[in-house]
Amino acid sequence: MTILRACLHLPASNYFARSVYRASVYRANQWYSSAAAAAAAVAENERKPLFDKILIANRGEIACRVISTAKRLGIKTVAIYSEADAQAMHVKLADEAYLIGTAPASDSYLQADRIINVVNQSGAQAIHPGYGFLSENADFAEQLGKQGITFIGPPEAAMRAMGSKSESKRIMQEAGVPVVPGYHGENQDPEFLKQQADQIGYPVLIKAVLGGGGKGMRIVEKPQDFAMMLESSRREALKSFGDDNVLVEKYLTKPRHVEVQVFADKLGNVVHLFERDCSVQRRHQKIIEEAPAPDLLPEIRQQLGAKAVAAAKAVNSVGAGTVEFIMDDETQQFYFMEMNTRLQVENTVTEMVTSTDLVQWQLEVAAGNPLPKLQHEIHCTGHAFEARIYAENPDTGFLPDTGRIVHLSTPQPSADVRVETGVQQGDAISVFYDPMIAKLVVRGNDRREALRVLRKALDEYEVVGLHTNIAFLKRLAQSKDFIDGQVETGFINKHLEDLFPKANVPSNEAIALAALAYLIDSSTQAARATQFGLASPWSAVDSFRLNAFGMQTALLEYGDQQYSVQVLVLQPGVYTIRVMCEGKQVAEFTQVRSQWSPFAGSPSGGGQLQALLDRRLCRSNVVFSKESITVFDQGQMSVFSIPAPQFLDHTDKGAGSITTPMSCKIVQVLVNIGDEVEQDTPLVVLEAMKMEHVIKAPKAGQISDIFYKKGELVEEGKTLVAFTE
Repeated sequence: MTILRACLHLPASNYFARSVYRASVYRANQWYSSAAAAAAAVAENERKPLFDKILIANRGEIACRVISTAKRLGIKTVAIYSEADAQAMHVKLADEAYLIGTAPASDSYLQADRIINVVNQSGAQAIHPGYGFLSENADFAEQLGKQGITFIGPPEAAMRAMGSKSESKRIMQEAGVPVVPGYHGENQDPEFLKQQADQIGYPVLIKAVLGGGGKGMRIVEKPQDFAMMLESSRREALKSFGDDNVLVEKYLTKPRHVEVQVFADKLGNVVHLFERDCSVQRRHQKIIEEAPAPDLLPEIRQQLGAKAVAAAKAVNSVGAGTVEFIMDDETQQFYFMEMNTRLQVENTVTEMVTSTDLVQWQLEVAAGNPLPKLQHEIHCTGHAFEARIYAENPDTGFLPDTGRIVHLSTPQPSADVRVETGVQQGDAISVFYDPMIAKLVVRGNDRREALRVLRKALDEYEVVGLHTNIAFLKRLAQSKDFIDGQVETGFINKHLEDLFPKANVPSNEAIALAALAYLIDSSTQAARATQFGLASPWSAVDSFRLNAFGMQTALLEYGDQQYSVQVLVLQPGVYTIRVMCEGKQVAEFTQVRSQWSPFAGSPSGGGQLQALLDRRLCRSNVVFSKESITVFDQGQMSVFSIPAPQFLDHTDKGAGSITTPMSCKIVQVLVNIGDEVEQDTPLVVLEAMKMEHVIKAPKAGQISDIFYKKGELVEEGKTLVAFTE
């Protein structure tokens, strides 16, 4: 090589010497290429094979996600399911499926012994736990190890260390990772904890020592609220994690939730895959996540990655992990919160910006192979968002909803749009499991482009049958401060007016489309019934009436407003539509040409309506349910009710009573018959979707009757408590 370097300094006229140099370089490059190829071949020969068959100890979208990667890698999959999930998507996608119990998770997905029996029965070599359920259960991982079954996750020692928030904070302090000021000790006496809170200074945060996901977490603003919040936190923690120990920390008033994806193999390699921002939350649970975190100083990004790797090394983590930090938005000073030794719901945004498949990484590491990439090979490109589509009602404090999905239409998947779900049209969201319907994941070259892709995808997402947060997510993605990256955990409460607008009026086009679709569909069904001799002029109890002038009138209600829509048939397929409200015409559409295409094989009534309204060609999906019409037009969803004939309306609104907002279980009744209560007095504590909800008195009065007691299961809309003023 010395001769080669010398040749570089020869004059250009020395053609022979330079020819020698070029030939030598060529041969050297060939040698290095051959050496690299040989090294790669050796590495490939030393690479350990992946599993032939794995069992997925989970359900829903994460089970489907693992199955997808496993199929691509040629790995057979085994699903487990409860009686409630017999027709679930993950059961249909897996190569094999085994029933393990009844609907409650405690009798199915948390039954470790039954799951291990299925492993032995099916011949699976490893278990992928997904997230939640047994994913961070060290005893379960230890049981598997004793039976020679691979747990696709961290060692049980790492889970035990990170499973305790107090122990994890001690380890992090020793590793030089900053932690939030607070009490993380073993003394759980309520009075002692109250004293610690008083010393820390309010507001404080009570957190369950075990677990996560916002369960067992309570913000205490005032000293007088501490005892009640502590009791509620412990009760929820005990149900969710089997442990009611808590810690008390200082609550930052303007915090951000920033976390770092880490990965480690069994050979000592540890890397980070950059950070995510998960600050926008409701009920202490994430609702939208993004990667990378917006508006961080370069040195802060570097420090976050370095501290996250230090945290993973401190507990000898193996496989996927997420180190979560709480960050002061003003100073960008960050503190360790917890480390989850598993995949997260939001790992998808990291995959999108790093072009990785983290499930495949888990399988490689569990098989004993090195990480697919080392730190210098991992790059963050573009920006990604994940929006969680939930069955919940944002207008009632994000209370979970249950019911059957009668209509489902999602954005078209592409390289920049992913829809990860475990449900399909016709499935039911039950009270037994988390109400998440899907994860909508998008990517763009930068944050604004990714947001634009997200808004378009949300406009294309349609769900009918239960309440969802889709409209809320649209408003969030359109919020100026969110677009500018000014995110923090109090974002929703600080933007209530923008995110929860009071005025919500349907467009005149949506009203016209609802009436026209109903008219055409009803006429089509009537013609079909007449053809088969099934029709009777007395059998229809709907909102339309035919008069002598070839005009039909539909009555539609939207909230408290009623609309009368007159549809005049000019000729087949051509109409004039007049929208009337309070006796006045508010809109008229003339020469409306339409085409109606009923949904094929759909359990819901409805179809796609194409109609020319004021020279705009509308292509709208219209869905009919028992007493409503849902119209999707230009990304907006409008739900109209069909007024029942007066003689059919026997609804008793019953003022002076409290009804259940959802199917639930009674956790605690806080009042007795005869009690005098003030407005906002807590009356009943409910449990639904693994979360507790406190029902308060809407006004002052005296309790006259209590209809359910602790432990009873109650359907939605049932009266819980009656009272008199």
